[in-house]
Amino acid sequence: MTALTRYQRLECTGLWREGPGAQRREVGVSFGEATLVIAELRSGRALAHWSLPAVTQLNPGDLPAVYAPGPDAPETLEVDDLEMVAAIAHVRAALDRGRHRGPGLRGAIGAATAAAVLALGVLWLPGALVEHTASVVPFAKRAEIGARLLRDIAAGYGEPCRAPQALAALERFRSRLLGPAGGEIVVLRGGVEVTAHLPGRLVLLSRRLVEAPDSPEPAAGAVLAERLRSEASDPMVALLRAAGLRATFTLLTTGDLPGAALAGQAERILATPPAEVAPEALLARMAAAGVPATPYALFVVPGGADMRALVEGDPFRGIAPPQPLLSDDDWVRLQGICGG
Repeated sequence: MTALTRYQRLECTGLWREGPGAQRREVGVSFGEATLVIAELRSGRALAHWSLPAVTQLNPGDLPAVYAPGPDAPETLEVDDLEMVAAIAHVRAALDRGRHRGPGLRGAIGAATAAAVLALGVLWLPGALVEHTASVVPFAKRAEIGARLLRDIAAGYGEPCRAPQALAALERFRSRLLGPAGGEIVVLRGGVEVTAHLPGRLVLLSRRLVEAPDSPEPAAGAVLAERLRSEASDPMVALLRAAGLRATFTLLTTGDLPGAALAGQAERILATPPAEVAPEALLARMAAAGVPATPYALFVVPGGADMRALVEGDPFRGIAPPQPLLSDDDWVRLQGICGG
């Protein structure tokens, strides 16, 4: 009974229907002695007591959760309180296991249930729920979400720049900076001033960074800086916080986001000011990639302490990198990536 005791003071509201033709009523929902208690809100008078081991969720993984006191029972109860939904599942399972297992196992089961409930109490706090969900989203789903957001950006600002004659140069540039499986660089026609990033290791680069400079170093530094931002702050966490707990819960339980959850997310991402990047971290990344810091500092972050720190700490100050980022021909081709 450890799990039940933990939740005996947990209450929420729900919508109860006595039968198929009855009106839904707003009710209070709480735990009793191995039962789920449904009561009138004003008077507190109990309307129903459902045996917890028999309670069935009719729409697993969805919110609001719809329950019945048994698979064929006419009554239903809708609950959209995340903590109550989780508590019902865990308490019901604990009671059911205790009913079917031998007495010699009950101590171990009680300890395991208590540990699970304690973990649940942490997990289902809103911030922890978002972070946990983001941590278990597989890369394939992240890439799918990033692609959906990129389509939204394209609808507002035009298709990403993909001139055929520049794609090989872009791939060599990407591979040099991000490695064989380090993500993708997408050059945008509009919507982003310098860089941004999307789930699925997508780095968004303004066309200005490939068209205006005389060399690829400013664009390279911008890509490395954006990669550091994405590593420091998981884009899925920010996306799920903006989408809300219901969308987060749906992703966690079904493996997919509701279509409406991404509405407006692309605009939010593009409008979010880029986070600061510590010059020391960026200089270390530039040194490893063979990217001079001074061209990036002068073109992208002119003025201020960060520019001075980057120029003074340039790992290739006064010397040439081991090899150029791109050949002259590749750089010319890359500069024309938005041209056709």
